[in-house]
Amino acid sequence: MIAPLFTTSHGLLFGTDCLEILGRMRSETIDCVFADPPFNIGKNYKNGFDDRRNADAYMTWCERWIFECCRVLAPGGAFFTYVFPELAIKFGHILDRWLDFRHWIAMSMKGTFPRGNRLYPAHYGLLYYTKGRPKTFNKIRIPVQTCRHCRKDIKNYGGQRKYLHPDGLNLSDFWEDTSPNRHKKHKVRPGVNELKIMIPERAIVIATNPGEIIFDPFGGGGSTYHAAELLKRNWLGTEMYDGKHIRQRFEQHLPASLGKTPCYPYELLFA
Repeated sequence: MIAPLFTTSHGLLFGTDCLEILGRMRSETIDCVFADPPFNIGKNYKNGFDDRRNADAYMTWCERWIFECCRVLAPGGAFFTYVFPELAIKFGHILDRWLDFRHWIAMSMKGTFPRGNRLYPAHYGLLYYTKGRPKTFNKIRIPVQTCRHCRKDIKNYGGQRKYLHPDGLNLSDFWEDTSPNRHKKHKVRPGVNELKIMIPERAIVIATNPGEIIFDPFGGGGSTYHAAELLKRNWLGTEMYDGKHIRQRFEQHLPASLGKTPCYPYELLFA
Protein backbone atom coordinates (compact mmCIF):
# COMPACT_ATOMS: atom_id res chain seq x y z
CA MET A 1 0.00 0.00 0.00
CA ILE A 2 1.20 3.53 -0.77
CA ALA A 3 2.21 5.48 2.33
CA PRO A 4 0.11 8.62 2.94
CA LEU A 5 1.59 12.09 3.11
CA PHE A 6 -0.01 12.50 6.51
CA THR A 7 -2.86 11.22 8.64
CA THR A 8 -5.32 12.82 11.05
CA SER A 9 -7.85 11.59 13.57
CA HIS A 10 -10.40 11.17 10.78
CA GLY A 11 -8.47 10.90 7.55
CA LEU A 12 -5.41 10.46 5.38
CA LEU A 13 -3.99 12.24 2.36
CA PHE A 14 -2.02 10.56 -0.42
CA GLY A 15 0.42 12.56 -2.53
CA THR A 16 -0.27 10.74 -5.77
CA ASP A 17 -2.59 10.73 -8.77
CA CYS A 18 -6.22 10.11 -7.82
CA LEU A 19 -6.46 7.36 -10.45
CA GLU A 20 -3.61 5.50 -8.75
CA ILE A 21 -5.54 5.39 -5.47
CA LEU A 22 -8.97 4.88 -7.05
CA GLY A 23 -7.60 1.89 -8.97
CA ARG A 24 -6.76 0.22 -5.64
CA MET A 25 -10.07 0.96 -3.92
CA ARG A 26 -12.93 -1.48 -3.48
CA SER A 27 -16.26 -0.76 -5.17
CA GLU A 28 -19.14 0.79 -3.21
CA THR A 29 -17.13 1.76 -0.11
CA ILE A 30 -17.42 5.59 -0.05
CA ASP A 31 -20.44 7.49 1.26
CA CYS A 32 -19.77 10.82 -0.46
CA VAL A 33 -17.46 12.14 -3.18
CA PHE A 34 -16.68 15.84 -3.40
CA ALA A 35 -14.58 16.88 -6.40
CA ASP A 36 -13.24 20.28 -7.44
CA PRO A 37 -11.17 19.29 -10.49
CA PRO A 38 -8.88 21.46 -12.62
CA PHE A 39 -10.94 23.09 -15.37
CA ASN A 40 -8.37 23.01 -18.21
CA ILE A 41 -8.59 26.78 -18.74
CA GLY A 42 -4.91 27.63 -18.34
CA LYS A 43 -5.17 28.67 -14.70
CA ASN A 44 -1.85 29.25 -12.95
CA TYR A 45 -1.93 27.20 -9.76
CA LYS A 46 1.62 28.33 -8.92
CA ASN A 47 2.69 24.75 -8.26
CA GLY A 48 3.90 23.45 -11.61
CA PHE A 49 0.61 21.91 -12.73
CA ASP A 50 -0.19 22.43 -16.43
CA ASP A 51 -3.87 23.36 -16.68
CA ARG A 52 -3.98 23.35 -20.47
CA ARG A 53 -4.38 19.94 -22.09
CA ASN A 54 -5.75 18.91 -25.43
CA ALA A 55 -9.54 19.22 -25.05
CA ASP A 56 -10.25 15.61 -26.06
CA ALA A 57 -7.53 14.27 -23.77
CA TYR A 58 -8.91 16.32 -20.90
CA MET A 59 -12.45 14.96 -21.31
CA THR A 60 -11.15 11.40 -21.64
CA TRP A 61 -9.30 11.86 -18.36
CA CYS A 62 -12.43 13.32 -16.74
CA GLU A 63 -14.49 10.31 -17.83
CA ARG A 64 -11.93 8.04 -16.16
CA TRP A 65 -11.89 9.74 -12.76
CA ILE A 66 -15.65 10.33 -12.77
CA PHE A 67 -16.33 6.67 -13.58
CA GLU A 68 -13.95 5.50 -10.84
CA CYS A 69 -15.56 7.83 -8.29
CA CYS A 70 -18.99 6.48 -9.26
CA ARG A 71 -17.68 2.92 -8.91
CA VAL A 72 -16.40 3.40 -5.35
CA LEU A 73 -19.56 5.23 -4.27
CA ALA A 74 -21.83 3.16 -2.03
CA PRO A 75 -25.52 2.64 -2.91
CA GLY A 76 -27.39 5.78 -1.85
CA GLY A 77 -24.13 7.72 -1.68
CA ALA A 78 -23.72 11.28 -2.98
CA PHE A 79 -21.45 12.73 -5.64
CA PHE A 80 -20.79 16.50 -5.73
CA THR A 81 -18.59 18.23 -8.27
CA TYR A 82 -17.81 21.93 -8.49
CA VAL A 83 -17.66 23.24 -12.06
CA PHE A 84 -18.42 26.21 -14.28
CA PRO A 85 -21.60 25.94 -16.43
CA GLU A 86 -20.03 24.64 -19.65
CA LEU A 87 -18.27 21.84 -17.79
CA ALA A 88 -21.40 21.13 -15.75
CA ILE A 89 -23.23 20.24 -18.98
CA LYS A 90 -20.41 17.95 -20.11
CA PHE A 91 -19.92 16.32 -16.71
CA GLY A 92 -23.67 15.87 -16.30
CA HIS A 93 -23.75 13.88 -19.55
CA ILE A 94 -21.09 11.55 -18.10
CA LEU A 95 -22.65 11.27 -14.64
CA ASP A 96 -26.06 10.43 -16.09
CA ARG A 97 -24.68 7.06 -17.19
CA TRP A 98 -24.17 5.80 -13.65
CA LEU A 99 -25.91 8.09 -11.15
CA ASP A 100 -29.21 9.91 -10.61
CA PHE A 101 -29.41 13.68 -10.92
CA ARG A 102 -30.51 15.57 -7.82
CA HIS A 103 -29.59 19.25 -8.25
CA TRP A 104 -27.59 21.81 -10.17
CA ILE A 105 -26.77 24.17 -7.30
CA ALA A 106 -25.98 27.66 -8.59
CA MET A 107 -23.40 29.49 -6.51
CA SER A 108 -22.69 33.19 -6.75
CA MET A 109 -19.21 33.94 -8.06
CA LYS A 110 -18.73 37.70 -8.04
CA GLY A 111 -15.83 38.98 -10.11
CA THR A 112 -14.63 42.05 -11.96
CA PHE A 113 -13.41 40.70 -15.29
CA PRO A 114 -15.12 41.34 -18.67
CA ARG A 115 -15.97 38.55 -21.13
CA GLY A 116 -16.10 40.32 -24.49
CA ASN A 117 -19.37 39.57 -26.25
CA ARG A 118 -20.65 37.22 -23.54
CA LEU A 119 -22.92 37.83 -20.58
CA TYR A 120 -21.18 38.59 -17.31
CA PRO A 121 -20.49 35.23 -15.59
CA ALA A 122 -21.98 35.37 -12.10
CA HIS A 123 -22.28 31.75 -10.99
CA TYR A 124 -20.58 28.37 -10.86
CA GLY A 125 -22.37 25.08 -10.46
CA LEU A 126 -22.25 22.34 -7.86
CA LEU A 127 -23.66 19.19 -9.43
CA TYR A 128 -25.30 16.85 -6.95
CA TYR A 129 -25.95 13.23 -7.94
CA THR A 130 -26.68 10.08 -5.96
CA LYS A 131 -26.29 6.36 -6.61
CA GLY A 132 -29.98 5.53 -6.56
CA ARG A 133 -32.21 6.83 -3.79
CA PRO A 134 -30.16 8.94 -1.34
CA LYS A 135 -29.57 7.13 1.93
CA THR A 136 -29.01 10.41 3.75
CA PHE A 137 -30.51 13.85 3.21
CA ASN A 138 -30.15 16.35 6.04
CA LYS A 139 -31.95 19.67 5.69
CA ILE A 140 -29.96 22.84 6.28
CA ARG A 141 -31.36 26.17 7.41
CA ILE A 142 -29.65 29.48 6.82
CA PRO A 143 -30.22 32.85 8.54
CA VAL A 144 -32.62 35.36 7.02
CA GLN A 145 -30.50 37.85 5.09
CA THR A 146 -30.37 41.35 6.52
CA CYS A 147 -28.99 44.64 5.21
CA ARG A 148 -25.58 45.37 6.71
CA HIS A 149 -26.50 49.06 6.96
CA CYS A 150 -30.06 49.17 8.30
CA ARG A 151 -30.16 45.58 9.68
CA LYS A 152 -33.60 45.00 8.16
CA ASP A 153 -34.59 41.98 6.07
CA ILE A 154 -33.35 42.19 2.49
CA LYS A 155 -36.30 40.23 1.09
CA ASN A 156 -39.99 40.98 1.53
CA TYR A 157 -41.88 37.97 2.86
CA GLY A 158 -45.30 39.37 2.04
CA GLY A 159 -46.33 39.93 5.64
CA GLN A 160 -45.49 36.32 6.53
CA ARG A 161 -42.22 37.04 8.33
CA LYS A 162 -43.63 35.93 11.68
CA TYR A 163 -44.38 32.49 10.26
CA LEU A 164 -40.81 31.77 9.20
CA HIS A 165 -38.99 29.02 11.06
CA PRO A 166 -37.00 30.46 14.00
CA ASP A 167 -33.87 28.61 12.82
CA GLY A 168 -33.98 30.34 9.44
CA LEU A 169 -34.81 29.51 5.84
CA ASN A 170 -34.52 26.16 4.12
CA LEU A 171 -31.39 26.05 1.99
CA SER A 172 -32.28 26.34 -1.71
CA ASP A 173 -30.34 25.41 -4.85
CA PHE A 174 -29.11 29.00 -5.21
CA TRP A 175 -26.29 29.96 -2.84
CA GLU A 176 -25.47 33.65 -2.64
CA ASP A 177 -22.68 33.53 -0.06
CA THR A 178 -20.05 31.47 -1.87
CA SER A 179 -17.72 33.94 -3.61
CA PRO A 180 -14.11 32.68 -3.56
CA ASN A 181 -11.53 33.56 -0.95
CA ARG A 182 -9.59 36.43 -2.48
CA HIS A 183 -7.87 37.96 0.55
CA LYS A 184 -4.50 36.42 1.36
CA LYS A 185 -5.36 35.97 5.05
CA HIS A 186 -8.02 33.40 4.06
CA LYS A 187 -5.79 31.44 1.66
CA VAL A 188 -3.76 28.30 2.14
CA ARG A 189 -1.98 28.53 -1.24
CA PRO A 190 -0.58 32.03 -1.86
CA GLY A 191 -1.94 33.76 -4.95
CA VAL A 192 -4.51 31.09 -5.82
CA ASN A 193 -8.28 31.35 -5.38
CA GLU A 194 -9.60 28.60 -3.15
CA LEU A 195 -12.94 27.05 -2.47
CA LYS A 196 -14.62 28.42 0.61
CA ILE A 197 -14.87 25.75 3.27
CA MET A 198 -18.61 26.51 3.39
CA ILE A 199 -19.14 24.78 0.03
CA PRO A 200 -17.84 21.27 0.82
CA GLU A 201 -19.10 21.69 4.39
CA ARG A 202 -22.70 22.13 3.23
CA ALA A 203 -22.42 19.21 0.82
CA ILE A 204 -21.05 16.97 3.56
CA VAL A 205 -23.79 17.97 6.02
CA ILE A 206 -26.53 17.43 3.42
CA ALA A 207 -25.39 13.99 2.31
CA THR A 208 -23.66 12.30 5.25
CA ASN A 209 -23.78 11.60 8.96
CA PRO A 210 -20.87 11.53 11.44
CA GLY A 211 -18.62 8.53 10.95
CA GLU A 212 -19.33 8.15 7.23
CA ILE A 213 -16.55 8.39 4.64
CA ILE A 214 -15.79 11.30 2.28
CA PHE A 215 -13.45 11.06 -0.71
CA ASP A 216 -11.99 14.11 -2.48
CA PRO A 217 -9.67 13.29 -5.39
CA PHE A 218 -8.36 16.86 -5.85
CA GLY A 219 -7.20 18.19 -2.50
CA GLY A 220 -6.23 21.70 -3.60
CA GLY A 221 -6.30 23.91 -0.53
CA GLY A 222 -7.74 21.13 1.65
CA SER A 223 -11.18 22.66 2.26
CA THR A 224 -13.00 19.31 2.00
CA TYR A 225 -10.66 17.56 4.43
CA HIS A 226 -10.82 20.46 6.87
CA ALA A 227 -14.63 20.44 6.77
CA ALA A 228 -14.80 16.65 7.15
CA GLU A 229 -12.48 16.72 10.17
CA LEU A 230 -14.53 19.44 11.87
CA LEU A 231 -17.77 17.56 11.17
CA LYS A 232 -16.37 14.24 12.44
CA ARG A 233 -16.68 12.58 9.06
CA ASN A 234 -13.95 10.17 8.01
CA TRP A 235 -12.09 11.13 4.87
CA LEU A 236 -9.64 10.02 2.23
CA GLY A 237 -7.95 12.26 -0.32
CA THR A 238 -5.29 12.69 -2.97
CA GLU A 239 -3.28 15.74 -3.99
CA MET A 240 -0.23 15.65 -6.26
CA TYR A 241 1.04 19.22 -5.86
CA ASP A 242 -0.15 21.02 -2.74
CA GLY A 243 0.01 18.41 0.00
CA LYS A 244 2.43 20.53 2.06
CA HIS A 245 -0.06 23.41 2.07
CA ILE A 246 -2.86 21.12 3.22
CA ARG A 247 -0.65 19.82 6.00
CA GLN A 248 0.12 23.40 7.03
CA ARG A 249 -3.61 24.08 7.11
CA PHE A 250 -4.07 21.28 9.65
CA GLU A 251 -1.04 22.48 11.61
CA GLN A 252 -2.66 25.89 11.89
CA HIS A 253 -6.31 24.96 12.48
CA LEU A 254 -6.40 21.37 13.77
CA PRO A 255 -2.97 20.60 15.24
CA ALA A 256 -4.30 18.14 17.82
CA SER A 257 -5.69 15.98 15.03
CA LEU A 258 -2.58 15.87 12.83
CA GLY A 259 -0.45 12.73 12.95
CA LYS A 260 -3.08 10.62 14.66
CA THR A 261 -4.14 7.20 13.41
CA PRO A 262 -7.49 7.54 11.62
CA CYS A 263 -10.38 6.31 13.75
CA TYR A 264 -11.82 4.10 11.01
CA PRO A 265 -10.45 0.96 9.30
CA TYR A 266 -9.37 2.67 6.09
CA GLU A 267 -7.38 -0.42 5.06
CA LEU A 268 -10.69 -2.11 4.26
CA LEU A 269 -11.27 0.43 1.48
CA PHE A 270 -8.48 -1.15 -0.54
CA ALA A 271 -8.39 -4.44 -2.38
